[in-house]
Amino acid sequence: RPQQFDVLVMGNLYGNIISNLASGLVGGAGIVPGVNMGEDIVLFEPGARHRGHELVGKNVANPAGTLLTAVNMLRHLRLDEAAEQIENNVYGMLLESQCHTPDLGGNATTSDFVDTLKERLWMH
Repeated sequence: RPQQFDVLVMGNLYGNIISNLASGLVGGAGIVPGVNMGEDIVLFEPGARHRGHELVGKNVANPAGTLLTAVNMLRHLRLDEAAEQIENNVYGMLLESQCHTPDLGGNATTSDFVDTLKERLWMH
């Protein structure tokens, strides 16, 4: 009955496997944020461990996961208003299908996604 658990604690190898599988269930490595919390240190990084070597230099990587990771960091720093603005606009863009990168079935570039996000943030 895995649905009874809210948190899974495991070693790095199994954590990577589970996070990669879970990210695939919700849209892929490009849209999942992640955070590693220790007693004294917090590390923010995309939630899936897909290196994306095949995407280097092609301007097609989905920046949503990295942006949502930044949202987690802003919340940790108690910059909630900035976090909420970015989060709402990133999720809005993903839901409205107006600027999807190839991993989500669209043809927008990384730059298109970021430029659209900047425009949306500027309007608010």
